[in-house]
Amino acid sequence: MLTISSKTIIPYAHKTACLVMPIFSASNLHDYGSLGSLIETLQKRGDISSKLGEHLLLPHCIEIKAERLLLLGAGDGKTMSRADYLNLLHALTTALEKMKAKDAVLMFDEIHVEGRDADWCAQLAARQIANSGYHFDQLKKDKKTCSLKSVIWHSNDKKHHKSLDKALQTGVTIAHGMAFARDLGNLPGNICTPTYLAEKSRHLAKSNEKNKLSVKVLDEKQMQELKMGALLSVSAGSDQPAKLVLLDYQGCKKNAPPVVLIGKGITFDSGGISLKPGAGMEEMKFDMGGAASVLGIMQALVDLQLPINVVGILACAENMPNGRATKPGDIITSMNGTTIEVINTDAEGRLVLCDALSYAERYKPAVVIDIATLTGACVVALGSHASGLYSNSEELNEHLYSAGQLSEDKAWRMPLWAEYQQQLKSPYADVANVGGRNAGSVTAACFLSRFAEKYPWAHLDIAGTACNSSGQKGATGRPVPLLMQFLLDYAASSKNTYAKE
Repeated sequence: MLTISSKTIIPYAHKTACLVMPIFSASNLHDYGSLGSLIETLQKRGDISSKLGEHLLLPHCIEIKAERLLLLGAGDGKTMSRADYLNLLHALTTALEKMKAKDAVLMFDEIHVEGRDADWCAQLAARQIANSGYHFDQLKKDKKTCSLKSVIWHSNDKKHHKSLDKALQTGVTIAHGMAFARDLGNLPGNICTPTYLAEKSRHLAKSNEKNKLSVKVLDEKQMQELKMGALLSVSAGSDQPAKLVLLDYQGCKKNAPPVVLIGKGITFDSGGISLKPGAGMEEMKFDMGGAASVLGIMQALVDLQLPINVVGILACAENMPNGRATKPGDIITSMNGTTIEVINTDAEGRLVLCDALSYAERYKPAVVIDIATLTGACVVALGSHASGLYSNSEELNEHLYSAGQLSEDKAWRMPLWAEYQQQLKSPYADVANVGGRNAGSVTAACFLSRFAEKYPWAHLDIAGTACNSSGQKGATGRPVPLLMQFLLDYAASSKNTYAKE
């Protein structure tokens, strides 16, 4: 497990596997004595420059006690943009992973990011470093281990160590929550079933030392008694029984209204009778990314012991075709009595979520946020850079957007206008489950909004952000950073009420 802490040390006299030194064009290298002379020589030869992200590893340097010296181009020494800082961290983590050092010292005291303080820089760096060591190899014979075990964040300001340490620990904790979510997302559908997610939830609740997290699992019989016809219509064609997992984190007084997080947990999505094309269908194991992120957040909450109440609801089912499966044209009845014409059985996520949204009313929540890999239309609109953000509260919308900006796990505000509701009209039922090809992500959110009228609510469409389909394929752990930043802000605020529009 990676540990990161801040210390005031003499970097050149400190024994470590790797000393990381940023190189600025405006730096006075004479202050560094013989090391400065060496770096000047390397710059004149063109071996290293201050160009952002350029780096040079010296495997042996007699001027320092460290085994290796990593010189990292960091620009002109003035305030850098957030994007430049992310690129710098990427260069750092790539170099650290390649050299397989067991520990490192970061001389990042002189790095300043526009509009952000040192704590933000430390938290993001810790999260990125911890996240870069993630490998999913549970199902392989050959296992990879992360070499990096400890990092020192060198700071000359001794008074700032406590704040920096808190920021660094928060970053590592969020990364661990992301890793939990990524592990679940990367598991295949024959292992990670609704029952498996329920078992992992129970294990998480049992393993928390402070007993602040409890879990309850509703089976299909209990959901039938609650008249959750929409959720159960999705699992009708599968041999895997649906589960509604209820996680309750009590971080403050019991009567304090909770934040409710609802995760879509479709552990495999074949499309049902409206069968998906075969190409790429193996990636439909990622359709439980919303539920995975809620579990990752719950783990981080337990580790950070935030003084708030949070309820996690995992709406878990497998969407498969058989003789009992829901058919296009079928009409089902949701928990709140709304009848739904199923036009397309591949629009199943909104069906499990709508019953979970109705169930959330019993918690008398301060706010409800659902998280779902809901629509391919959102991927077309926003790609993999931002999650789609919808809300019936302008204040909540703004707070989630700001949390995305601060965490660098961005979301983009999308319209939730009444005009789009017209596309969901059905001649046979109260509402259709799809609204046609146009504005598919918007009409999906409009469908969900009908079941979230009694509380401030937001919907995050993470279809483009929860996993990578190319390059470094696999689950990303998003939007754990965004929602953890929202919860950190929520815990720090004295005003946590949101006006509904």
